[in-house]
Amino acid sequence: MSEPTEQPPRIDTSVAHSARVWNYWLGGKDWFDADKAAGDAYRAKYPLIEPFAQESRGFLVRTVTWLAREAGVRQFLDVGAGLPTANNTHEVAQRIAPDSRVVYVDHDPLVLLHVHAMGRSTSEGAMDYVLADMRDTDAVLAGAARTLDLTRPVALVINDVLGHIVEWPDALGLVRRLVDRLPPGSYLSLSHSTASDEEHRLVQEEYNNSGAIPYIFREPEVTRAFFDGLEPVEPGFVCWPDWRPDATTGRLTERAGWGGVARIP
Repeated sequence: MSEPTEQPPRIDTSVAHSARVWNYWLGGKDWFDADKAAGDAYRAKYPLIEPFAQESRGFLVRTVTWLAREAGVRQFLDVGAGLPTANNTHEVAQRIAPDSRVVYVDHDPLVLLHVHAMGRSTSEGAMDYVLADMRDTDAVLAGAARTLDLTRPVALVINDVLGHIVEWPDALGLVRRLVDRLPPGSYLSLSHSTASDEEHRLVQEEYNNSGAIPYIFREPEVTRAFFDGLEPVEPGFVCWPDWRPDATTGRLTERAGWGGVARIP
């Protein structure tokens, strides 16, 4: 794995950050008091948020497992990866295929500070990171090309982060730009949250107005457009628990999260 090549900017630990709040809900260690306070306040008003976070991670684990085991993918580009917890993309992929090569992308400088907490790659494979805004697709792909061969199939993983892009055309556009520059035979694995009920929506709106980085819920009738022109993998674009469930799959997010995997023709 590459060593950091630049010093990250100073981190404002007094303001909650969505990636660190998510890390807290997932049982990670890379958060500050403001993140814990925001996470606790959200959970107090909507207790299901923590299991929702766990089930979002479960969707990631199952899709990466399928891509490595069934589709034979050996290169992964995880965009908006957030902070390391358990069952990170490289850990899941390399358990199945030790020669897998994985690149993480995130704009949070805390990722640069804690990237080595993700653990080491296998000797047969590789793991690296790109500190960049995912909307800067040129920077994302240029950084990924240090580790991945972008002339060969890549699994583009975008797990539940596009709600942070407030304007729908911007979110759709960045996915299209990335997909259009990957070779045929690549895959898109993508998920997005929506409100499970009106209470969930109101709590999220309060969080968005708190000064934290907002997350915009979108209905699945809208977000399925991310897969337009691609070849969907069964069972298609479905709620998280319905995507190839296994014995560990929870059943709480029948409305809160949707996702799917599709092949790029």
